Amino acid sequence: MALYATAASVLAGVESRRGSIKGLVYASSFQNVKQLYALVCETQRYSSVLDAVITSAGLLRAEKKLRPHLAKVLVYELLLGKGFKGGSGGRWKPLLDRHQARLKAELARLKVHRGVSKNEDLLQVESKPGPASQVPRFVRVNTLKTCCDDAVDYFKRQGFSYQGRASSLEDLRALKGKCFLLDPLLPELLVFPAQTDLHDHPLYRAGHLILQDKASCLPAVLLAPPPGSHVIDACAAPGNKTSHLAALLKNQGKIFAFDLDAGRLASMATLLARAGVSCCELAEEDFLAISPSDQRYRQVQYILLDPSCSGSGMATRRLEEPGAGTPSKARLQALAGFQRRALCHALTFPSLQRLVYSTCSLCQEENEDVVRDALQQNSGTFSPRPPLLAPPWPRHFSGG
Repeated sequence: MALYATAASVLAGVESRRGSIKGLVYASSFQNVKQLYALVCETQRYSSVLDAVITSAGLLRAEKKLRPHLAKVLVYELLLGKGFKGGSGGRWKPLLDRHQARLKAELARLKVHRGVSKNEDLLQVESKPGPASQVPRFVRVNTLKTCCDDAVDYFKRQGFSYQGRASSLEDLRALKGKCFLLDPLLPELLVFPAQTDLHDHPLYRAGHLILQDKASCLPAVLLAPPPGSHVIDACAAPGNKTSHLAALLKNQGKIFAFDLDAGRLASMATLLARAGVSCCELAEEDFLAISPSDQRYRQVQYILLDPSCSGSGMATRRLEEPGAGTPSKARLQALAGFQRRALCHALTFPSLQRLVYSTCSLCQEENEDVVRDALQQNSGTFSPRPPLLAPPWPRHFSGG
């Protein structure tokens, strides 16, 4: 839309000190001067915040033709302004749709790091870090391209200090500076201090590292499909869990990955290619519409089901969306209904041996209740296997 291009031009003039905001706005030919003036002023006000989010999300690296000032205006409108509703956004909307999840996640992470909950609080020059800012940065070593020892050696050559395997949560919380640890539970998960930004690190750009929260790594580890298996990832995008499954399979076997969002699937295809995944078949389809009797899925013995949920267990989402930690009863019922249908459908695949159902929610309605109802509808066919019967892990982990 003309508004965003004009605003970007005005912003470029202001930031290069070629004139005042008001003077440049009134010199433009844009009809709605008040709307343009408000957009440029607010974008300028949040300039440093937008720079941080855009850099962390890697937007300009992914979209090389996107000019920085236009990116700043568009991201302001998406995250802090009115958003793109209906036909607004024009030709820029598909681009923003591809990066929306990452941009929102990075804005939420910035709030966590600065210990604030409101967008306006980010404008403060100094912010006292809150408890959530102590959440460390987890990094999964992608064993399709490297091994943990080689990744550790690379960081050590860069001046990082390797502290060995953590023995407690206190070890993780105490991380500072350029120190890092090996997670006490997951053998290919490195842990860095909370403020560590690895988006520009060579190993990340080459696909040797996956920036993935610890809780997000657990479903694939619990599913534990052996190499050569056929696996369904029912709600696959954005793809971190899919790439983890491929690593466990050693690219031997087959992963059928489904998602309805074309933009998210496109981003996922890029992620999987960077990670060296070659055993995955992506499909822009509704998992509920897939027939278990289809011959393509006759060998599927493992299913990972990580459906849409309230996100009530994610600290970053609670900061990003006030009230997200306590979803309404109506929203919980709607989500649980979909989750129940998806789980019941997954349990009908004829060769299925193991299924992992995971959410980022702390609500019983989306977890125990869904599993109980699904098992009652498939009485005698499957039985639950609590994580406590697997490796000796604590029962609950923070969502991610």
